[in-house]
Amino acid sequence: MATIRLELSADCDSADRIVADAFGPGRFAKSAYRLREGVNAIDALSFVATVDGRVVGTVRYWPVDIGGVVALMLGPIAVERALQGQGIALALMQTSLDAARVQGHRIVLLVGDEPYYGRAGFKQIMPLGCVKLPGPVDPARLLGLALVDGALDGLKGEMRKARLDHPVSALGAALAPRLKGWKP
Repeated sequence: MATIRLELSADCDSADRIVADAFGPGRFAKSAYRLREGVNAIDALSFVATVDGRVVGTVRYWPVDIGGVVALMLGPIAVERALQGQGIALALMQTSLDAARVQGHRIVLLVGDEPYYGRAGFKQIMPLGCVKLPGPVDPARLLGLALVDGALDGLKGEMRKARLDHPVSALGAALAPRLKGWKP
């Protein structure tokens, strides 16, 4: 049985290895990763699953902005291959979503398969295409969960980084000084 707890700094390498094993190097080309570049995951919503003290699963969240509305982007979520299908990812999602509610967050978005993520309450954002990601994403795979009733109503616009913690490119370096709260 897996134990779910907040991620510690000592867990980072193990969590990153699990994500790399699950998604491979192609993950960096995905639109969702463009939103994560230069942005720190939200520590209070980064959880790991452990078995006998060993990290076997991970979930992280990132701040995003859609037309002036602050939201969370879930992902990546990954579990060691040998332990997949045992409900660990769902337990990570449920624990982290409960924490997000308690912390006052209103909206969680992700790119994924509705039959899988629907088990945690995620649904397609309607009308399809009202929320856009940077780069190509099938609008039917953009899923949302309202942590507060009605929070998804009328949501529309392009999803952007809600902040930039580290300049990661010439563009990022140029934007960083204009972002509220940015410190070199």
